[in-house]
Amino acid sequence: MAKVIKAAAESDVVMPKQVEIQHTKVMKDAAGKDVTVVDWSDVRPVDDMITQAEAELVTAEALVVSLKADIVEYKKIKG
Repeated sequence: MAKVIKAAAESDVVMPKQVEIQHTKVMKDAAGKDVTVVDWSDVRPVDDMITQAEAELVTAEALVVSLKADIVEYKKIKG
């Protein structure tokens, strides 16, 4: 699922900066053409989203290392 990330509208109340994340999906319209629609939106503190993205990046990097090791083992077996 794709995302559109943008700064959320600011209010007069002093609070941390917010980010709006629109989760989108592709659907077909009546004519059969692909259209992108917003499935749901979420507004969260930008610092929380940075922390979450950094944690996801660490997990993804660990998975890449593991997959590379698997590929080496598969190629050894293949010969």
